Amino acid sequence: MSLEESTPDTIDTDVTTAEEIEDLLGDLVLDRDDHLNAPGFVVRPDEVQDTLFRLRDEAGFDHLSCVTAQEYEDRYESIYHLKKYDDPTDEVSVVVPTPTDDPVSESAEPVYRTADWHEREAYDLVGIEYDDHPDLRRILLPETWQGHPLSRDYDQDRPQVVPLREHANPLQEDQAGEGDTMFLNIGPHHPATHGVLHLKTVLDGEQVVDVESDIGYLHRCEEQICQQGTYRYQIMPYPDRWDYISAGLLNEWAYARVAEDLADIEVPEYAQVIRTMGAELCRIAAHMLAVGTFALDVYGDFTAIFMYAVRDREKVQNILEELTGQRLMFNYFRLGGVVWDLPEPREDFFEMIRDFLDDLPEALEEYHDMISANEILQVRTVDTGVLPPEVAKSYGATGPVARGSGIDYDLRRDDPYGYYDELDWNVAVEDGCDNYSRLLVRLREVEESAKIIEQCVDLLEDWPEDERTIQSNVPRTIRPDDDTEIYRAVEGAKGELGIYVRADGTEKPARFKIRSPCFSNLQTLPEMSNGEYIPDLIASLGSLDIVLGEVDR
Repeated sequence: MSLEESTPDTIDTDVTTAEEIEDLLGDLVLDRDDHLNAPGFVVRPDEVQDTLFRLRDEAGFDHLSCVTAQEYEDRYESIYHLKKYDDPTDEVSVVVPTPTDDPVSESAEPVYRTADWHEREAYDLVGIEYDDHPDLRRILLPETWQGHPLSRDYDQDRPQVVPLREHANPLQEDQAGEGDTMFLNIGPHHPATHGVLHLKTVLDGEQVVDVESDIGYLHRCEEQICQQGTYRYQIMPYPDRWDYISAGLLNEWAYARVAEDLADIEVPEYAQVIRTMGAELCRIAAHMLAVGTFALDVYGDFTAIFMYAVRDREKVQNILEELTGQRLMFNYFRLGGVVWDLPEPREDFFEMIRDFLDDLPEALEEYHDMISANEILQVRTVDTGVLPPEVAKSYGATGPVARGSGIDYDLRRDDPYGYYDELDWNVAVEDGCDNYSRLLVRLREVEESAKIIEQCVDLLEDWPEDERTIQSNVPRTIRPDDDTEIYRAVEGAKGELGIYVRADGTEKPARFKIRSPCFSNLQTLPEMSNGEYIPDLIASLGSLDIVLGEVDR
């Protein structure tokens, strides 16, 4: 059954309050477990699909943003964070407890396809099993791994022994006779895979009939590191390392937003303007590299387009270095604001930004002449890597991937934070649903980011000196109440970057879960590539603009 067939013609999107949702779910609800920004409903592990189908088809919750798994002393728990693409501020959490001696729950994959990878990660790291899951096996760790690293009884000293049979030829049984298909390894050490990504590809002649993303080569335990750090001082340096392609301030803002909401911290208006300006500079730098590497993937133009993109990215890096003192791992945001004011002399810093913005239109015209207007690139990208909007929504796609499929969804506008709702800018959306559309979205977003930066500079230039408060008063020690739970997100360069935090009354999080936009976006690759050719597969992967440090975390 197709996604279009499974969605009813009429959806009551007016079901928004906690009481209305509880009435809709009826006897499916066992208890309430409200989070700070979303009502939470506890349901039985064998009624997950009934609950989610009802919320999706009758209340319009069409975006499974994140799945969080965790273990308590007396139970396991899966949390499904649901939103609406039309209104991401309308949120609900579905909490599914399972006993410690039988951690089995119904899979959400028949309702939301993005649950496939999210539940595999929950099984891999926590140990929860999901009935009816189409492919429940490890995703970040090797299949031979013993135990689940986030479970309470995990033995870190247990040796991990890989039997020799695991190194056998996976196609050995197929070697006896001639087959109609061929197995091809792409990566994990290849420039076109944008990092250590292994694509297990099956070809029928020259066409792709199946592709599986083998991830986990760059898993660095970022969530566990954050769980060992204090809210106030020790977590903030780590977000820079998730999406390390110049998007550090965007990552920092994701943590700042969740922690500030958790601790009820207000950010001064002046600091919000600085944050907004810095974040958009990071977005431009990230998109420049995305566009340059995409052109390199599609028709191999290294000397011109790629180097032009790196040239303009370096200009942004110079500005960010002046602002933060670093070129990549910025560590500039602080809870309640930023670490220091704009560099002195301010006039020189503003002139540096304006010079870049003045040169940007001509540079973008060059990109359109050499990339979007290039006949070779058009042949390779128009009508390839097609991702219909309903399929993109089911996979939880966000950012340029979703907006390239005609989905008008941007958290900067739809769930405002920072200073975005005070500025004049537009969300870039293309309805081609193909590789070419995703390229155009990123080029248009660079223009919109430039508009935002220019307005921020105008504001900062005229800001009264005695009102330049860069940070609010923040308690030295932050201890949210026990069992306080929250999920918040920002619009990263790749899409919705969210964080779930559960507090336990101490100065460190009991659970810290990162919702990586690249993780969900990468799931769409088979939908875009099956039935097409290997060059189209490479173009589709490049159009996703993934970074494996964020996929694997």
